[in-house]
Amino acid sequence: MEPDLFTAAAEERQEKDPAGSPLAVRMRPRTLDEVVGQQHLLKPGSPLRRLVGESGGGPAGPSSVILWGPPGTGKTTLAYVVSKATNKRFVELSAITAGVKEVRAVIDGARRATGGFGKETVLFLDEIHRFSKAQQDSLLPAVENRWVTLIAATTENPYFSVISPLLSRSLLLTLEPLTDDDLRGLLKRALTDERGLKSAVTLPEDTEAHLLRIAGGDARRALTALEAAAGAALDKGETEIGLQTLEETVDRAAVKYDRDGDQHYDVASALIKSIRGSDVDAALHYLARMIEAGEDPRFIARRLMISASEDIGLADPNALPIAVAAAQAVAMIGFPEAALTLSHATIALALAPKSNAATTAIGAALEDVRKGLAGPVPPHLRDGHYKGAAKLGHAQGYVYPHDLAEGIAEQQYAPDAIKDREYYEPTRHGAEARYADAVEWTRKHLGRRRS
Repeated sequence: MEPDLFTAAAEERQEKDPAGSPLAVRMRPRTLDEVVGQQHLLKPGSPLRRLVGESGGGPAGPSSVILWGPPGTGKTTLAYVVSKATNKRFVELSAITAGVKEVRAVIDGARRATGGFGKETVLFLDEIHRFSKAQQDSLLPAVENRWVTLIAATTENPYFSVISPLLSRSLLLTLEPLTDDDLRGLLKRALTDERGLKSAVTLPEDTEAHLLRIAGGDARRALTALEAAAGAALDKGETEIGLQTLEETVDRAAVKYDRDGDQHYDVASALIKSIRGSDVDAALHYLARMIEAGEDPRFIARRLMISASEDIGLADPNALPIAVAAAQAVAMIGFPEAALTLSHATIALALAPKSNAATTAIGAALEDVRKGLAGPVPPHLRDGHYKGAAKLGHAQGYVYPHDLAEGIAEQQYAPDAIKDREYYEPTRHGAEARYADAVEWTRKHLGRRRS
């Protein structure tokens, strides 16, 4: 497949006929000052500003940049701004469709443009993490010889997905998800700007709130939905984008959900209670509502980890590892892919056998400690590794369980005040039946009888 090239000629056509371009393209910033969000990268004297020559001495630093961040946070935009600010050709490739052949073709074209026209090239390579090691190796000569200014984008941790030689020659910039305020400012600009909708329509507060929810921090998605909804409103002779018009346009119903209000807690509670009740379909419904409302996926993952211990415990010992793995994956990939991981974990937890024995056990133990039921540690369990311990009777008479055939010794472990307490009361659900047998056997061999 031929590389997708955004050349100077294409730029010129879009500038002459902006109405023929999508709103997201028309609103693409032309300077760093127009970039939405990413203020940590845009401070005076920052590496990014030095790269475009704002330090006063022309472009500085490495000729390769790696942009790491979630979709829709401005990676393509920043690459485009760098090319405009430095008056260089802008060529875009996607690692999904391009290979070494296409990369070499761009590099050869860049060398010809530099030699024949004195025009340097910015090569924007999207999703570089999809390139193999060999494919990434093919970029090194162009970076080392500065035949191109390489700007590579990735949604995955570059320390794992980009080869070390390329990473060491690059300026790594981490992009943060856009906030609602960032997107709100972008929408306002798009509604009124001459490059945008030129005040042809207005955006009521409820419609804006839903648009922000479905955008999910993605500027491109927000502008695409706004353009479609504005067109639909104008087609109906309306100058205000109503919520119903937006819903019809994006085919997505508004979710009545305030992340800072009561429903935040109500829906989260309903998710956990549906998992506890083993209703997998209800659990998925509440999970979907939280996702659609723009809930932080890390918050959802934390709730699932708690549920794995609180409501499942040893009835399914795999529940907690699944929930922890989901939380780790969510932190690495973010939305929209994180929805798949959260669904995976929610289904596993909802269908797992249930036990709250671990919850009630620690609750009962804590209650006794808070009542003052503690007492001194039995002398034979105390530390005996220091001089004089034996004279105090510490560690004397302790029986080492590994010396016994059954691996368990009949001796007292708990303080006198609670030596007959039995906190853990296992169920016979799922895998916990094995633990129920184990606790019955161990209590018997410890010489303890049920109180």
